[in-house]
Amino acid sequence: MRKYFGTDGIRRIANTELTPELVYKVAKAGAYVLAKHTDHTPTILIGRDTRISGTLIESAMVAGFLSYGANVKLLGVLPTPAVAYLTRKLNADAGVVISASHNTYEFNGIKYFSNQGTKIPDTIEEEIEEVMDLGKLEELTAVNDKIGVSEYALDLLEEYVYFFRKHFDDMIEKNLRDDFVVGIDTANGATSVVAEKVFKTLGIKYKIVNNQPDGININQNCGSTHLEGLKKFVLDNQLSLGVAYDGDGDRCLAIDEKGNEIDGDKLLAIISNNLREKGKLNKDTIVTTVMSNLGLNRYAKSKDLTLLQTSVGDRYVLEKMLAEGYNLGGEQSGHIILLDYNPTGDGILTSLMLVKSILETNKKASELGSMVKLYPQVLVNAKVNSDKKYDYDKDSSIKEAIQQLEKEFAGNGRVLIRPSGTEPLVRVMIEGEDQEYITKKAQELADLLEEKLK
Repeated sequence: MRKYFGTDGIRRIANTELTPELVYKVAKAGAYVLAKHTDHTPTILIGRDTRISGTLIESAMVAGFLSYGANVKLLGVLPTPAVAYLTRKLNADAGVVISASHNTYEFNGIKYFSNQGTKIPDTIEEEIEEVMDLGKLEELTAVNDKIGVSEYALDLLEEYVYFFRKHFDDMIEKNLRDDFVVGIDTANGATSVVAEKVFKTLGIKYKIVNNQPDGININQNCGSTHLEGLKKFVLDNQLSLGVAYDGDGDRCLAIDEKGNEIDGDKLLAIISNNLREKGKLNKDTIVTTVMSNLGLNRYAKSKDLTLLQTSVGDRYVLEKMLAEGYNLGGEQSGHIILLDYNPTGDGILTSLMLVKSILETNKKASELGSMVKLYPQVLVNAKVNSDKKYDYDKDSSIKEAIQQLEKEFAGNGRVLIRPSGTEPLVRVMIEGEDQEYITKKAQELADLLEEKLK
């Protein structure tokens, strides 16, 4: 069990749990582990979101890197995918994002990216933790002319804007309609510095909301985790489409012109259709997680596409894509990975791929969203003994209850049991056609798990 890193880097309450002292150690140990196989002075990029604690964490991070002897380029406020893209483009040794993604402002976090622009693997995180806890950080201290230096590189934001212009300018110019207007919700987060620039540069008409970050309003009743405001904004202004990003800009969800949500599963279907028509969907395959809706599975079968499922987490989706040569994958939550463009989820990129699909087909967003019929899903947490949470499949009564349900569904529903990696919980997810029925059955199964695994 890792001590500091979780499923998506380190994420804690800033300045009490994620203290400057801890951050300093994470930086110093990280610089050592990530640079020990190089024969040059390492260069590390740092970007952050708009949280009030961002500059505090950034300062401690810089101190740790410089103390080791690494050089730092400070990117300022920038989305996670921009840091990943720039790390690879500039051939930096590593990138760091200071963000707690969709969490509220009091949290902050640290995510490391390799020189390939991908999140570092679990093994590297474990190695960083080992170095932190060995009590030998002092031995990694640079002296005299070996001390690192930092510099601001805020102008690199324009490189990220150019990335979108390079890939979408011609398509937009050819297909854009005068009546096409997009609503943008930046969640008062990292995309607030760049989303408007991108849409303006491409000439796409837009109206923007939640684009005035003050350090504490990030994700506050806005963005991809709170779509109610964007839905109202789209309907009130009669917009063609609404797109919402999360705090660090690696997710995107959308609202069609009728006010319906377009979630990650629907985005995967829409984008896969666009890529396939152009012969650009590698191996006619979509990679997603076990949480993807049964409706996406049905859609894939109807189009003779292969749907591969991984463990929950975009890093596992990416690992599968890289290992087997696929170029489209993602999650319900709106993490969509388009490997031909960027090796991490990119909210702005996802929204532009949706715009591309709408404009090139000359269809409304609601028409494209209706390609997938989503089945109702219910998720219930069963509180169990932490030592027994992985034993659910050894109990005969639990196994019998699951098998009976799956028999009743006869292919029109499914049961997914998933122990929590960090909490004494077993998550019960049931999909089916009848919301009331699956809600009842999910609660019954959760109660049985609690009884048998207490």
